[in-house]
Amino acid sequence: MDGRDGMRAADADREAVADRLRTALGEGRLDLHEYDERLQRAYAARTYAELDALLGDLPPVAPAQRSTVAPVTPPGSGTLAGAADAQSGPTAAGAASWLAEVWLPYLRVIAIVVTIWGVTSLLSWHLLYFWPIWVAGPWGAVLVVRTITGLAGGEPRRQAVDRERWRQRKQARRARRRELGTEGPDERHD
Repeated sequence: MDGRDGMRAADADREAVADRLRTALGEGRLDLHEYDERLQRAYAARTYAELDALLGDLPPVAPAQRSTVAPVTPPGSGTLAGAADAQSGPTAAGAASWLAEVWLPYLRVIAIVVTIWGVTSLLSWHLLYFWPIWVAGPWGAVLVVRTITGLAGGEPRRQAVDRERWRQRKQARRARRRELGTEGPDERHD
């Protein structure tokens, strides 16, 4: 072991490899099982050589505008890149959808516990201690942090891209079924 390969890796190096592995998982280059194995090996790695071996079969990360893997398409063209561009702003419908997905379960549960508190207060003929604050407060604080970090980190955009990818896969499966369905019955009866 000579040079860089024999040198001990730092926690920051392990985190950088873990981030690259997460990116590869998101791109579909790794399946979940392989990602988990590599991630465990990354955090157990001691040297740069061990870390480099985990990334050896993955292409280097290129910024989206310089990537040669996916062609550049104009916004709104109906492809993954178009869906991402259309939903990239914090005021876009994608952000509203993501916020609703994050906050609606909270609001429903709070409505239920406040209703329970209100009914029990009415039945006891006096105002009881407002215990729903112990449900609403901590959970609400967690959601505020999640909302801020999610919006700052582009979570609505990622979710829009994932939904568009899922929609395209679903359409492709339907098209394949239709092809099999239109050709298959005539041949099966013979």
